[in-house]
Amino acid sequence: MSTTELGLAETTLLRFATAGSVDDGKSTLVGRLLHDSKSVLADQLEAVERASANRGQDAPDLALLTDGLRAEREQGITIDVAYRYFATPRRRFILADTPGHVQYTRNMVTGASTAELTVVLVDARNGVVEQTRRHAAIAALLRVPHVVLAVNKMDLVGYQESIFAGIAEEFTAYATELGVPEITAIPISALVGDNVVEPSANMDWYGGPTVLEHLETVPVSHDLAHCHARLPVQYVIRPQTAEHPDYRGYAGQIAAGTFHVGEPVTVLPSGRTTTISGIDLLGRPVDTAWTTQSVTLLLTDDIDVSRGDLIVPTKDAPATTQDVEATVCHVADQPLTVGHRVLLKHGTRTVKAVVKDIPSRLTLDDLSLHPHPGQLVANDIGRVKIRTAEPLPVDSYADSRRTGSFILIDPADGTTLTAGMVGESFASPEPVKDETEDDGWDF
Repeated sequence: MSTTELGLAETTLLRFATAGSVDDGKSTLVGRLLHDSKSVLADQLEAVERASANRGQDAPDLALLTDGLRAEREQGITIDVAYRYFATPRRRFILADTPGHVQYTRNMVTGASTAELTVVLVDARNGVVEQTRRHAAIAALLRVPHVVLAVNKMDLVGYQESIFAGIAEEFTAYATELGVPEITAIPISALVGDNVVEPSANMDWYGGPTVLEHLETVPVSHDLAHCHARLPVQYVIRPQTAEHPDYRGYAGQIAAGTFHVGEPVTVLPSGRTTTISGIDLLGRPVDTAWTTQSVTLLLTDDIDVSRGDLIVPTKDAPATTQDVEATVCHVADQPLTVGHRVLLKHGTRTVKAVVKDIPSRLTLDDLSLHPHPGQLVANDIGRVKIRTAEPLPVDSYADSRRTGSFILIDPADGTTLTAGMVGESFASPEPVKDETEDDGWDF
C-alpha cells in the first residue's frame, strides 16, 4: 500500500551519513543543515547559544546541536555516532554524524552501513588526506550508492575555484577507481552557510545544487521489495492458550523481498520445505508482506524452525556454506590473525568460526593489495577466509546489504572485532591457494 493510499504526505526517506577527517566541520555542517532548514526547536537553539557564550564564542556553535556527549562538547570533537531526524516538505531524513578520528573509524562503518548517501567532508586548506581516502574506501566497500564530496571552509581559501577543482578532481579519480557509482562535488562553508541550504553569493562560478537541494532530489532506490526474499527468524511464537491452542508462528523483520500466502518456502540451513499458510501483521492476517515489515509467518507443516533460521522462497534459496570469503573492515584494537577463533553473527544466527586465511590487505594510498599480511589491525581493510562450525545461508553483499553482511565477535568478552561483506569487492585479490587448509581444525 502506497503512502498516497494511506492518506499520508507522499515523501521519501533518505538515510545518509557524514564522514571526514578531524576538524573538517562535519558537526558544523549538520548543525547548519538543521538550523537553516528550520529543524531546530527554540529551546535547543537557546541551549546552544548559552553553551557557546559560556565558551566565549560570539556566535552560536552549531556543532553543539549534534555533539551531545559531555566529552565531545569539552574537547570540540565527535566521538560517537549522532543520529538526527529531520524533514523538509520534499523529503524525510535520518542522518548519522560520524567521528573523524582514526580510532573512531568503526563508528563510521556503523553509521554508513544503512546509508544510501554519504557526505565526505574535506578541508579546502588540507585537501584529500589519508582519512578521506579511508572514508571513501569504506563507502565503496559498504556499497553506498551516492557520495557527496563537500569541500568545506572555502571562506578560508578566498573561495578560489581552482582549489575546489583540484580537490574534486583528485577525490573523484580515487573514488571512481574504488567503484563508487556516483560522486557529486559541492564547495561549501558550513560555518558561514555557503551552499549548505542557500546558494552562495561568494562563489558565482559554481552552478550546481546546494547540499540540501541535492539531498532532497537525489534518487532514492532503496526499495528492497523486489530483491531476494529473506526472513531471519527472531522468535518462535507459541501462546498455547485456550484461544490459540495450536498457534505456531515464526516472527522476524523481513530483510528483503516480498512473501505471499501460499508461497513455497525453504527453511535454512536445514533445507526443509513447506508453504506459507498465513501471515500476521500487527495482529491481523494479510496476504502479502514486504521488506522492513515485522511479521509472523505461519507454515503449513510442523517442521523444526528456531531463532537464527532463515526462511526464503524455495525457488530463490541461497546456497549454504561453511566457507565464507569476504572483504572486512577490522574495528577492534586487538588484531585479527590467521587461526583466530571467533563468533560469526549473520542475521539472527551466531556460530563458531575460525579465520583460515587473510589473503590481502588494502593499501589506501594507491589501492594496491599487500598479500598475506598475517593479521589485520584496527581500521585495516582486507580479504579474509572464514570456516564456520555450521552451514550458513549467505548472499553476496552486492546482492543484499542485509543478508550479505556479518560481524565477527570475540567469544571471550563479546567485543565486535570485524565488519564483513560477503563476496567480491573493489579489494578482491587474485585467488590464493591456502596451503594450511587442513591444519587440524575439525570444522
